[in-house]
Amino acid sequence: ILGKSVSRMRRRIDRRALTCYQSAKGEARMYPAPFRYHRAASIDAAIRQLSELGEGARALAGGQSLLVWLKMRFGEVSDLVDIGRIPGLDTITQDANGVRIGALATHARIARSPLAKQLPIVADCANGIADNQVRSRGTIGGSLASGDPSCDWPVLLTTLDAKLQAQGPGGVRELPVDGFVEDLYVTKLKPGELITGISFALPVKGSAGAYVGFKRCAPAYPTISVGVQLSLNGEQCESVRIALGSAGLTTIHARGAEAELKGKTLTPAVLARAAEAAVAECDPIDDQRGSIAFKQSIINALVKRGIE
Repeated sequence: ILGKSVSRMRRRIDRRALTCYQSAKGEARMYPAPFRYHRAASIDAAIRQLSELGEGARALAGGQSLLVWLKMRFGEVSDLVDIGRIPGLDTITQDANGVRIGALATHARIARSPLAKQLPIVADCANGIADNQVRSRGTIGGSLASGDPSCDWPVLLTTLDAKLQAQGPGGVRELPVDGFVEDLYVTKLKPGELITGISFALPVKGSAGAYVGFKRCAPAYPTISVGVQLSLNGEQCESVRIALGSAGLTTIHARGAEAELKGKTLTPAVLARAAEAAVAECDPIDDQRGSIAFKQSIINALVKRGIE
């Protein structure tokens, strides 16, 4: 009983912290606490420095989330290890095995890439992130590592069934993006571990994807975002993945909505049931971007729009 009470209390605290952070995002005027700055010349050097410096060390990539956290004094950050100039981590490659995006590839670089032209769902996501300044500085790896439930990339990459590559003191490992964020700002990265890249297979022929979101204004975080990737066999839905952002404390893989679509003809009634299932899987918070009921109505509308 105590464990359940603590869990509920933590979720309330997490929700209040999230609301506070999102209200302050882009408006933080506090000065960060003092910290030491280090620049890493290689992945191995960065991992070594993060391990040696301990719990107060953070990796700095584009800084579009981290610098706001520093101004808000979230956590006790003693050292920043700048990984932004490590060569070879910003490439975007494609071959018969699929696509690999380096962790330091910026949103703008991805939006301009041949991959974005080939997969419009990628372009929709990258071009819809904040404003030009953020897109030019923010990185895909930093977005994932932040564990922020409002970020766009975790939603899109869950939709594409992507995997991320991480390297740390224990070596190299691969993790699915789906489930990588375990709780609000909590990921499966181990101490001293860094994301080095993201990979996914190209969608099969006869498939299509859509990434849609609702925002108060262009630079803001989305109130709700939805990613859909599906393939058809004739008029029937053969395969489908749906992911939702800003709909809870983590990215939500809407498996119930997928079950309503798979193997069925996509009639308006089927789409309506899928949208209702997606709403049932969500746990949105009441904040400055809207009430829970308002967000549920947006989820319902965007899921149907994405499928269409």
